[in-house]
Amino acid sequence: MTPILQKGNDILLQKAREIEPEEISTDYIKNTLDRMREALEQEKDGFAIAAPQIGESIKVFLVSGKLLGHMKKTTELPPDKVYINPVIVKRSKDTELMEEGCLSVRWWYGYVERSKKVKIRALDEKGEPFQEGASGVLSQVFQHEIDHLDGILFTDKAVKLKKEEPVE
Repeated sequence: MTPILQKGNDILLQKAREIEPEEISTDYIKNTLDRMREALEQEKDGFAIAAPQIGESIKVFLVSGKLLGHMKKTTELPPDKVYINPVIVKRSKDTELMEEGCLSVRWWYGYVERSKKVKIRALDEKGEPFQEGASGVLSQVFQHEIDHLDGILFTDKAVKLKKEEPVE
C-alpha cells in the first residue's frame, strides 16, 4: 500500500521538477504512476493525486476515472488520466470561492478562489502533447493539482478552514 504524505512533510512544499521526455517511458515513471493509482484507489473521496503526495517530486498528476466517468454521466469507468509537466495556458477572469479538501491535509476543508475555467497543456503517458480545457470541478482539480506541483497546499490559500472527521 502506497501511503499519501501529510501536511508537514517537506516534499509537499517543494517545487517539483519537470520530467524529461525521454524519461516518460522509464520504469521509474511507470512505477510512480502505478503507486499514484494505488494510493488514489484506496481513497473513496479522492478525485486526483499529484506525484509529490506519494513522495516523488516530479511534475505529474492523475485524475481519477471515477471523476471522469461521473462527469460524462457514464457507468463505464474510464481509465485514470495522466498529466505530465502540466501548465495552465489560459484561465478565465471569472473566479469563485470553491470548497476544497485534500488527501494530504486529511479532513480539513476550506474555500479557495479559483478560476471558473482553465486550459492546460501537458504530455500524456506516452509523451504526446495535448491541451485540455475544463470548467467546474475539473477546472478546480487542475488548479489544485498544479498547485501541488508548485509546492502549494490548498490550506495556503483557503479561507474558512474547518475540520470534519469522516462519519462511518
